[in-house]
Amino acid sequence: MSDEICVKVKSNGGNRCLSMYYVDPVSNRRVVKSTGTHNGREAERMAGEWERELQRGGGQSPSKITWQKFRERFEAERFPMITRSSQKNFSAAFNHLERLMAPDKLAKLTTAVMSAFQTRLRKEGMRETTLAGTLMHLKAALRWAERQGMMVKAPRFDMPKAAKGSRGKGRPITTEEFERMLAAVDKVRPADAEKWRRLLTGLWHSGLRLGEALSLSWDYEAPFRIDLSGKRPVFIIRAAGQKSRRDETAPLTPEFAEWLQATFPEAEWEGKVFGINLTMERVSEAICKIGKLAGAVTNKAEGKFASAHDFRRAFGTRWAKRITTPVLQRLMRHANIQTTMSFYVNLDAEEIADNLWADFGQEKPQNGNTCGNTPTEKPLISRK
Repeated sequence: MSDEICVKVKSNGGNRCLSMYYVDPVSNRRVVKSTGTHNGREAERMAGEWERELQRGGGQSPSKITWQKFRERFEAERFPMITRSSQKNFSAAFNHLERLMAPDKLAKLTTAVMSAFQTRLRKEGMRETTLAGTLMHLKAALRWAERQGMMVKAPRFDMPKAAKGSRGKGRPITTEEFERMLAAVDKVRPADAEKWRRLLTGLWHSGLRLGEALSLSWDYEAPFRIDLSGKRPVFIIRAAGQKSRRDETAPLTPEFAEWLQATFPEAEWEGKVFGINLTMERVSEAICKIGKLAGAVTNKAEGKFASAHDFRRAFGTRWAKRITTPVLQRLMRHANIQTTMSFYVNLDAEEIADNLWADFGQEKPQNGNTCGNTPTEKPLISRK
């Protein structure tokens, strides 16, 4: 089949303007455009100009856009608007596609091609969770291409479905696991163990994402900072400093605010709070090593040990027992309340039963090794 485009003029009948059209040689779809005139010669002239423009590539005909041109444009236009970790995820997905399918034209990425790609990734042994993430990023990128007119229609994806009840890659760590991880820090980071114990304790009390914790600052101009000047301590978050990309003021929990004030003298309230100047990837790897040494297995099926995000899960689970779901959503800064519901409010049935019986007057609630307990209970602070 020829890639050459031939634009023709057609009458729409009645008093309507003449149209010009061509058939896309890859998708075999007809692309129609009004000439805005009833004059045949004028319409033919316009059709000729459009045809020459399309054949030169200036009209961005979907059949002519190469995969490489799409990737370059996507990275130039979209990467400045997303986080570095998201950039890496998109790049990894693109690299997998290039390695296995070697696409030359963007329009050739059909539903059938993407299905074959998914099959090849499975044959290579890619985990379902990793596969789902790879496809999710490709799906988002190709839908963007469709919106930009670079594709006539983005392919459909048969996304892997997680088993029921298995939302998320890990689970909340328990108090006991948290304390074991604190004890294991010296073996992984002997030279600066105290900084790392502070980071882990800060993650436990704050519920921050790892990138947020590493960027958390005392400085007024910082994109993600602590403000202790008002009646209650808050986070001040500029759009560039958080996942949702919008300015926000968010509350600190009393336990985190109290811990900060007890741990950091006011004379040290400048610069990064935790003072760890490593990339997020290296910090994440170190925390997983600490989790492995502590024996904190959070996903047996995948051999996964406690990560920074499992601290966030533990924080959400603890606070789910104390506050309403809408308040928890605000505390976790989730854009969608379903995220809050799905990941943090499904509390353990035995623990709920214990609390029900305690409320009924049969027994006292148990304070065993659950995610609901902090290592030490302290009174909530109030600032003047």
